[in-house]
Amino acid sequence: MTDSTQSSTKSSAFAAVFLDHPASVDETYLQHMRFAFTFAFWLGVAAFAALVHAFIPALCETTAGRILRRLHAKIENRHAH
Repeated sequence: MTDSTQSSTKSSAFAAVFLDHPASVDETYLQHMRFAFTFAFWLGVAAFAALVHAFIPALCETTAGRILRRLHAKIENRHAH
């Protein structure tokens, strides 16, 4: 394998792992990272609200559902473009 072939293969592997998916949703790597971190944060909040609700049903009655509906709408709008 030549140096240029190895470089091309490494570049292709890097792009496949880090760049292809963000590009498929019209984002840079860092934009995609920010979206994913924000999404993960709100999923964690929803999970915590559901846990609180499991132990004390009078608390957080609709919190997890509202968060999940909002996240679902963000995903749907994101892929519609």
